[in-house]
Amino acid sequence: MTKTLIVPGLDGSPAPHWQNWWARTDPNAMLIDMPAPHRPVREAWEAALAVTVIKHPNSILVGHSLGSVIIAQLLANWPDLKVRGAILVAPAEASKCDRAKGFGTFPKASFDIPTVLVASRNDPWMPYARAEDLAETWGAELVDLGHAGHINVASGYGPWAGGKLIRDNLIEQTARPSTIRRLFASATGWAGELRTQSR
Repeated sequence: MTKTLIVPGLDGSPAPHWQNWWARTDPNAMLIDMPAPHRPVREAWEAALAVTVIKHPNSILVGHSLGSVIIAQLLANWPDLKVRGAILVAPAEASKCDRAKGFGTFPKASFDIPTVLVASRNDPWMPYARAEDLAETWGAELVDLGHAGHINVASGYGPWAGGKLIRDNLIEQTARPSTIRRLFASATGWAGELRTQSR
């Protein structure tokens, strides 16, 4: 069964946050305990996430806010990790928060796994037009939730069944990988070598 690794943002995702609800109601999901969530360090978060992915290969990653930022950076910096898909919910511009400025900017290259970016029209941490640009850059499917704020407790997310539906669709999309993925996706094959050479 595919594992869902839930990556919280700044200050974690305590109840009644939708990430906490998801982890409690889905036996195949796990909320990752990120180091020092109140004073995060990018390198520590990236290492913690990488170790968790190595322990649970071919998982779906689900991030919120700063959790989406670190997933995006992981996908760019660790291209050979075995990740089945990613859902980036309300990624936040780290530069807007003093405690998160060390996370830097977003990657500027497409990801080689199916990715969904879930955005809001009135997110205080990212304009919708910026989310559209990032989705295009990353080759991600963009899901427009309308006026949903930062898609957090303050904007009414609590239980969010829609997130699980997006995850289920990702699992279905990746159930039968294309011939090219089956033949050439190995990190030791020419695709991995090309990625290394292009960095």
